[in-house]
Amino acid sequence: MINLKETVLNFDEVEAMRLVDSEEMEQSAAGKKMKISQSTLSRLLESGRKKLDLDSNDKVHIIYHNLMNGELKYKRVLLKLSGEALAGSNGYGIDPLQAEDLAERVKEVQELGVDVAIVIGGGNLWRGRTGIERGMERATADYMGMLATVMNAMALMDAMERKGMITRVQSAVEMHAVAEPYIRRRAIRHLEKGRVVILGGGTGNPYFSTDTAAALRAMEIGADVVIKATKVDGVYDCDPMKNPGAVRFNHLTFLEAINLRLEVMDSTAISLCMDNNLPILVLNLWEPEALKRAILGEPIGTLVTN
Repeated sequence: MINLKETVLNFDEVEAMRLVDSEEMEQSAAGKKMKISQSTLSRLLESGRKKLDLDSNDKVHIIYHNLMNGELKYKRVLLKLSGEALAGSNGYGIDPLQAEDLAERVKEVQELGVDVAIVIGGGNLWRGRTGIERGMERATADYMGMLATVMNAMALMDAMERKGMITRVQSAVEMHAVAEPYIRRRAIRHLEKGRVVILGGGTGNPYFSTDTAAALRAMEIGADVVIKATKVDGVYDCDPMKNPGAVRFNHLTFLEAINLRLEVMDSTAISLCMDNNLPILVLNLWEPEALKRAILGEPIGTLVTN
């Protein structure tokens, strides 16, 4: 009778050994493919081989299917959430139960080995447009909105950490007592270590939306896609809540989204993504396992590309 010992490797350890040993990639090339530094890749190889009781010169041939027999379509994602995602049934404020539900959905994809960064809006706490309509200066209203996004980020961080996820909040508006300042390389390092990074404070500048912040941060951290989470299952030619005959698009080009004035993201964010060839996926976050299915490559929601 053969005695078997269970050994648990995390996804990154398996992927590092697969690329270097099975695919025979140079460590520098494998690191670039995984979007990590060569030193991080070396540590993953060392820890994986140590768990398997292998010498540094031993090679492992890995053939595997990811969870649900699918492959990860996206390895690093930027999830764009509206502030309303945290609101309760009354549409404003922060509902801890909603935050927990969001955290659970993010946990599902993080457990696949996906790097997750999140940009969250602040519309559940403050609508700058309302202040502007009543005479408030635009810049002041926008800065107040930035503060609201940090409050939402902290609420989401708390929910995620109660679910067992290591989380960091970074803010483009410095407030050292509650959040790290946004530093690109530090954010990437957190992602490499398997932490969820929640990016608050928008871009740190007035006149820019959190949609634009999401597009900008996604490019900075090397995300494969911006996933815009909504309450509908994609982009429609008109509001499906008001018009039952609304037609959903499976795929759009950036120019189509701009010319048809479809409410995917604001035009600045779409232009940024178009110029840098960064796809946008719009889906219904509240549909069961929608986020997980998208990560695994199932056709879901509306994909916007060049």
